[in-house]
Amino acid sequence: MTHNACTAGSEQMGEQMGEQVSEQATMKKVMRRLIPFILLCYVVSYLDRINVGFAALTMNKDLGLTPSQFGLGAGLFFIGYFFFEIPSNLALHRFGARMWISRIMISWGLISMLTAFVVGPKSFAAARFFLGMAEAGFTPGIYLYFTQWFPGQWRGKATAFFLIGIPVANIIGSPMSGALMELHGMWDFKGWQILLLLEALPAVVLGVMCLFLLPDRPSRANWLTPGEKQWLEGELATEQNMLTARHGNKLRDAFTNWRVFALAGANFCGIIGSLGIGLWLPQIIKEFGLPSHQVGLVAAVPYIAGAISMTVWARLANKSDRRLFYVAGAIVAAAVAIAISAFLHDPLLKMLAITVAVASILSFQATFWVIPSGFLTGRAAAGGLALIVSIGNLGGFVGPSMIGFIREATQGFTYPLIFVAGALLLGAVITLALGDPSRAKR
Repeated sequence: MTHNACTAGSEQMGEQMGEQVSEQATMKKVMRRLIPFILLCYVVSYLDRINVGFAALTMNKDLGLTPSQFGLGAGLFFIGYFFFEIPSNLALHRFGARMWISRIMISWGLISMLTAFVVGPKSFAAARFFLGMAEAGFTPGIYLYFTQWFPGQWRGKATAFFLIGIPVANIIGSPMSGALMELHGMWDFKGWQILLLLEALPAVVLGVMCLFLLPDRPSRANWLTPGEKQWLEGELATEQNMLTARHGNKLRDAFTNWRVFALAGANFCGIIGSLGIGLWLPQIIKEFGLPSHQVGLVAAVPYIAGAISMTVWARLANKSDRRLFYVAGAIVAAAVAIAISAFLHDPLLKMLAITVAVASILSFQATFWVIPSGFLTGRAAAGGLALIVSIGNLGGFVGPSMIGFIREATQGFTYPLIFVAGALLLGAVITLALGDPSRAKR
């Protein structure tokens, strides 16, 4: 059954209730109600993930952390994320997004605040591991939530808007974190403690708000009319029945589907580029000879470009029947731009190449996540999406670590950037090898 046929059938159900239901009007209402709040949650999530890099400017000295101890502790976030991603997403599928996302945000906010009171390497490492454990399930949980609200192309639009949180967090995070670090001595706290405390507080507040603003399903949204509820539930049920018939909806269906593991590998390669470049970008810019207070401003430029490019690229992909080529094309462009930047020494040209690379990586992420949700449903979606995210997040440990190791061995960024370009190209090969999972049988 085609999307138009499904829509026509669902609209007829709305008409049977004495109400003319418009797909465009209904879905735009859903977008307005859910996406801004979810985007805000993601921005806060990403800020809490990366702000330890700014805290380290003075925290490492205060706690006596060596570079290797800081690197290990910071990386343990992704290990905690890896081990608890799948259980957390299965819990969300069972208990509902409203309750479980609220639990995730409140717990990660509290643990992030407690990180302000670590006293040495061991407590810092433990805090980072528990933070990853607490936050595990948030990102795949949102993707799973989208399958319960957005059918077809609307899910692609929702995903693209959600992922704008990455560049937004980077654009506002650097100047905000720098400003908070200047509050050293306020309330008898050090600057890095104030940073961790104040940037974690919004997560707790938003977690409480989730209980009131995130209905689990359309049928539970009091801001939809009865006809709109029935139309949307019918549209989603039809789509999920088609996916179940083609790919299954049990947990084992995800864990025995080779495409899930291929997507996990592609995501792993993409995150090597995303977090690898993101973590080291300030130090790359610092080598241009800029004063420290300008580094944050320059580092925001690639993400401003990325916020625009990912929106445009996702819109083009949503209109195309060959989404896979947009996904692979974006990651190839990133690989080429990174490889070129490795051999450029002029600051302006190097930043231009890095800007193209960051914008392309963000465009890849904005189009990638519609692929798994296009063939996974039920518990298969809960487990499969979590598996893809958890394996991918190991790239957040491997990428920055390998860049640091290669840089130390070669005394420069040329070979680390080549490593990142190679990883991105591998991700493109894996992506193209998938074919189109939504049209293929297992």
